[in-house]
Amino acid sequence: MKLSLDSLKPQTGSRKRKLRKGRGIAAGQGASCGFGMRGQKSRSGRPTRPGFEGGQMPLYRRVPKQKHFEIINQKCFTIINVSALNDLEEGSTVNIDSLVKAKILSKPKYPLKILGNGKLTKKLKVEAAAFTASAKSKIEKAGGTCESF
Repeated sequence: MKLSLDSLKPQTGSRKRKLRKGRGIAAGQGASCGFGMRGQKSRSGRPTRPGFEGGQMPLYRRVPKQKHFEIINQKCFTIINVSALNDLEEGSTVNIDSLVKAKILSKPKYPLKILGNGKLTKKLKVEAAAFTASAKSKIEKAGGTCESF
């Protein structure tokens, strides 16, 4: 059989008839249409707004509001700017250990990240976990190299 627009029809059982409410007892949803007898939920229109708890203080007002949510598994870095690398000797290798020996860093708790604030005048070989784009360009412009691990 060739498939064409006039031969298309929905799968059997996929289209159900609309439930006709309030059309007598035999129809299944007669008289009160399944809304019970009286009360707030039997009236026409939406009975209450979403989240309404019958006058009780609703959950969205009981829960304290937070200013921010903490980032789960956040990457933390020991950060240093390019301008601080000018204190080191020309042609030396820069990593966390050399920065601690030079007393530029005190406690290297996290991996090293180089930020691009300031100017770099010396040629250095920099080994760090991460670089900003501006820091990388300034180090390479001064004739140095960037190695990330």
